[in-house]
Amino acid sequence: MSTRVAGLTGVTLQEAPGVCHGCVWWQSRSGRAVDKRRWIERAETDWGAWGAVYRDDDGTVIGSMQYGPAELFPRAWELPAGPPSDDALLVTCAYLLDRASPWVLQSLFLAAIGDARDKKAGALETFAYRYPEGESARERFVVHRTVFPRDFLSDFGFETVRAEGRVELARLELGGLQPVAEGTRAKVLRLVKQAFSPAPAPVPPRP
Repeated sequence: MSTRVAGLTGVTLQEAPGVCHGCVWWQSRSGRAVDKRRWIERAETDWGAWGAVYRDDDGTVIGSMQYGPAELFPRAWELPAGPPSDDALLVTCAYLLDRASPWVLQSLFLAAIGDARDKKAGALETFAYRYPEGESARERFVVHRTVFPRDFLSDFGFETVRAEGRVELARLELGGLQPVAEGTRAKVLRLVKQAFSPAPAPVPPRP
């Protein structure tokens, strides 16, 4: 990992966006509570870092991504289009502060790919959502952070494993990664930049 990217652990979690500190949505099943501290101890004993964080120039964590073997995330078995594959590293979610640049999400995905290769995983998998045509970029990237937009993942080379309704399990094979075409790269970065730009201020009604 680069000096800007570090593993997501119980220590670095305290520097991550506050909404991530107590969140156990992926670690739990419906109706069953989970002690996150115990989950972290188990994850780090069995696996190590369970994601990555990205630091700004001043050292502040401005983005985080959670990933690991699917058995760490029981919620994956309850989602439509699941469960994930045994040979894949599962990317569950990412959370970026509004000031984060488009490169932050890309860097976190690259960290996940590097960790997956180091751990001898065959692929990355994640859950994707096919948003209705015309849905705003901010809605697709910021409001719903537990699944990634399907077209965004397609531009990175993810392919559909199975689909149920608008939810899909998407997979990126690590054995044959292809360079992203320049036009596609620009499209991806434009979408992410739009998503993390401040929402326009409401126009006051005329008197």
